Amino acid sequence: MKKPQPYKDEEIYSILEEPVKQWFKEKYKTFTPPQRYAIMEIHKRNNVLISSPTGSGKTLAAFLAIINELIKLSHKGKLENRVYAIYVSPLRSLNNDVKKNLETPLKEIKEKAKELNYYIGDIRIAVRTSDTKESEKAKMLKQPPHILITTPESLAIILSTKKFREHIKKVEFVVVDEIHALAESKRGTHLALSLERLNYLTNFVRIGLSATIHPLEEVAKFLFGYENGKPREGYIIDVSFEKPIEIQVYSPVDDIIYSSQEELMRNLYKFIGEQLKKYRTILIFTNTRHGAESVAYHLKKAFPDLEKYIAVHHSSLSREERLEIEEKLKRGELRIVCTSTSLELGIDIGTIDLVIQIGSPKSVNRALQRIGRAGHRLDEKSKGILIGLDRDELLENTIIKYSADNRRLDRIHIPTNALDVLAQHIVGMGLEKEWDLKEAYNLIRNAYPYRNLSWDDYINTIKYLAGEYTKLEHKKVYAKIILRDNKFKTKGSVRAIYFMNIGTIPEETKIAVYTLDNKRIGYVEEEFVEKLVKGDIFVLAGKTYEFLYSKGNKIYVRPVKGVNPTIPHWFSEMLPLSYDLAIEIQKFREEIAKKLEREPLD
Repeated sequence: MKKPQPYKDEEIYSILEEPVKQWFKEKYKTFTPPQRYAIMEIHKRNNVLISSPTGSGKTLAAFLAIINELIKLSHKGKLENRVYAIYVSPLRSLNNDVKKNLETPLKEIKEKAKELNYYIGDIRIAVRTSDTKESEKAKMLKQPPHILITTPESLAIILSTKKFREHIKKVEFVVVDEIHALAESKRGTHLALSLERLNYLTNFVRIGLSATIHPLEEVAKFLFGYENGKPREGYIIDVSFEKPIEIQVYSPVDDIIYSSQEELMRNLYKFIGEQLKKYRTILIFTNTRHGAESVAYHLKKAFPDLEKYIAVHHSSLSREERLEIEEKLKRGELRIVCTSTSLELGIDIGTIDLVIQIGSPKSVNRALQRIGRAGHRLDEKSKGILIGLDRDELLENTIIKYSADNRRLDRIHIPTNALDVLAQHIVGMGLEKEWDLKEAYNLIRNAYPYRNLSWDDYINTIKYLAGEYTKLEHKKVYAKIILRDNKFKTKGSVRAIYFMNIGTIPEETKIAVYTLDNKRIGYVEEEFVEKLVKGDIFVLAGKTYEFLYSKGNKIYVRPVKGVNPTIPHWFSEMLPLSYDLAIEIQKFREEIAKKLEREPLD
């Protein structure tokens, strides 16, 4: 992997079209560090991985050269009716943000172009995810966007959709945002195969945007993939420690071992109240949705005057509720927002003055990602406080602070040879065309997670999908592909099954919560609903509701002021302790144990 050199302003301006150049000069004056490194390399059609903090202009670093190219083509009358760039993000909410963040500069550049008598035609941007209406998808078929914004799962569907695949056959750029959140999971493995399937149609520039992650070389290999058994070339742009960060570790009590739970929680909310006097807007992270609801509820009780300025944001709230909270945050109308993981990634939420983490974030990288949400501009210090509620959390937080201060990050672990994900893509590939076994194998091994995939594992997966091991027709389990003469294709009847089951996100049985005027608040789990009886009061979205009745997969409630309400639990909420942090904790415990042996306490 190559390390690029920063470019001077004049060098970057020299490749920009006149309205783009003048717009940028008037709006931003100068380029941020990631922009200084990335824009020229993307313009030269080089692969790049950008690691930089929140507020450093990552999105523009990735897109300015692309927007400039589209404007140049439009000006010359050469802009075709096809997709030129694909933006992939793990979050649907981030997709809507990016659409706005691209449409605004395009609109402003067009206004500047009018002043200069410089023609720019219609440059289209569209979002295509599972939320997109069928009518909008149909419209995209006739008039495809020049920039397509999507998720890993929707990209895989597009690759197996014959009509829309025609529009991406000559795509020139793919931007993968929040790549650090994808690479360590099977969602990332899924995306890596999709990128290679897309690369089979056409070569394109790969652009990755990441928060602080280690080692970047591994993530770059994951993004760029392999060609003929060797990693593809590209540039790593690391400006992740350009932004100052300040981490404090705090215990609400002097004696964390023998203090009562009541004293601990009383002091916790008192401490948060003291921070409210110093800071305008505070983002509080907990490790669970239950924790976020609980903290918000108790803060409202402790500070009734601030009740309407305290909110909750997590993945089990309705899209409408989440968007409302995000907009209020941007407008500076909230003092505290309690969240679990939903605001961890780069959704635009305006200016946050302080981040408080209640409990241990379980990872150095996650701590930096969360605290990095404070201090929106690059020159502003990100301030965070890690609060331990027991001795283990206090110890973990102390070691996290020490590691972060010394730039000792958790090492990323990328899953390899996941055969369940492989099986999905073999079925998806077989929907495109009939594949030669060797040709498909070579394509799959170009994806970094499958670089060492053995022929035996590959063939066994193929045979399994062809039904050679399963005689389960009596249970309605049938072969998915047809294997004949060293070639395979997918059965036509499997298409609907594939589209309905694509991806690696585990399905949750969700019960929607509605008010009597049919406003959706969010979701709770079936197990929680089974225990509810009429008149029960529970908390959701930081408010208390009375359960009235259930109907199908919905329950109906009315807002009430409740005393001692129940706070729902959601399944699979615990965060794992990172491997490297666990090693550091064990080393520290061992060191202290030896010290105590040498110098026993009185």
